[in-house]
Amino acid sequence: MGKFVVSTRSNGEYQFVLKAGNGEVILTSEGYSSKANCHHGIESVRKNAPDVDQYDRKHSANGKQYFNLKAANGQVIGTSQLYESASGVSSGIASVQHNAPDATVEEPAAV
Repeated sequence: MGKFVVSTRSNGEYQFVLKAGNGEVILTSEGYSSKANCHHGIESVRKNAPDVDQYDRKHSANGKQYFNLKAANGQVIGTSQLYESASGVSSGIASVQHNAPDATVEEPAAV
């Protein structure tokens, strides 16, 4: 089972990562000004993850591929790691779709 891990960035913003059952990070959020907003972002990922139309496939400057998960309003709510191939992106999307809806939320004590 996947899990969302909430943390605080060095600039004081909150962020979350979605980890697959094997511990691999499969999605990273933007920075949020409050913990409550960060939790709203997690709920948005849970809601939008199953919908394949909410994923935007991209190419980075170095030629690798990644995807963004978008909310219904078009705002990016999470970004994947970089992949070598389109099949890697497809596997990453499938992993988010599988893990996000029922993922637990973990907040280390320092958050």
